[in-house]
Amino acid sequence: MPDVSPPRVWSICAVLIVVIAGGAYLSLTSGMFDLSLREIVQTLLRIDPVREHDLVIFDFRLPRIVLSVLVGAALGMAGTVFQGVTRNGLADPGILGINAGAGMAVVLFMFFFQGSVQIQGWLAVMMMPMFGLVGGFLAVVLIYLFSQQHGRLDPQRMILVGIAAASGFGAVTLYVSLKMNPNDFEMAVVWLAGSIYNANWKFVVTLLPWLILMPPILWWKGRVLDLFQLGEDSALSLGVHVEREKKVLLGCSIGLVAASVAVSGSVSFVGLIAPQIARRLTGVNHGAILPVSGLIGAALVVWADFIGKTIFAPAELAAGIVISIIGVPYFIYLLMKMKR
Repeated sequence: MPDVSPPRVWSICAVLIVVIAGGAYLSLTSGMFDLSLREIVQTLLRIDPVREHDLVIFDFRLPRIVLSVLVGAALGMAGTVFQGVTRNGLADPGILGINAGAGMAVVLFMFFFQGSVQIQGWLAVMMMPMFGLVGGFLAVVLIYLFSQQHGRLDPQRMILVGIAAASGFGAVTLYVSLKMNPNDFEMAVVWLAGSIYNANWKFVVTLLPWLILMPPILWWKGRVLDLFQLGEDSALSLGVHVEREKKVLLGCSIGLVAASVAVSGSVSFVGLIAPQIARRLTGVNHGAILPVSGLIGAALVVWADFIGKTIFAPAELAAGIVISIIGVPYFIYLLMKMKR
């Protein structure tokens, strides 16, 4: 597919922002305590503020929406990088076991340190992404060790190794979670499902630095991702330091995934679906795919969270489960398409 013009890319981004705004509006107004647009505007602008409205908007709904946008954008851009580096349209942080590795590390942190006297409050929240980062890097190291063939990364073997690694990390996570007390176990299970329901401003502040630092680096390296599509030998002949660039790109992507998993749990398939849709909309230029994929990921998580909290109200369905309901059939569709 040929690349689209920059004005077309801006138009696509504008439409996606409208889609995200629509989901955010419905999330703000709908719920156990419905609010009108006028009441929301008055609360946000501090015009005759009402204590109940402040509580609902600023303490519950707004941080949930902001966190959904940040998590979706992070996973969408990370998935684009993984697919670009491996030249495999099925590569995804969840399928490759990176989500599972980061999730295992965070559950270990919750089991050993959460609620301890030494680590509480902001320190506990800020340390969770660091544990997730370690788990994500552990997953990548295992994938690199077992996916290489003749000194090169084999994309097909990478998928199989990722599935195996995800199963192993998932088993460790389940074992550790079963050792928790009932309250912590319930929290861990809900968190592992990819839920945004316990979002707060601490989680937003924790994730925000990763979204400020990493995406500009990835966007700057967009041309390198374009060259990777020609093959590693061709990229090397064009002066690209292939292994060094891989480490930078994967390191930034793992940071985004790990930070997202630490605050929202394992939201799968966003990193698979968003880049695929973005590539069909913009072509093969990663300078355009990355921002569009981030916006598509944000829209997916915002709408999935809204559907999950309203369709079975007063019960809630985790956003990760809603996206998986969409993602599994789409994954099967991609597999069948690749066989043709």
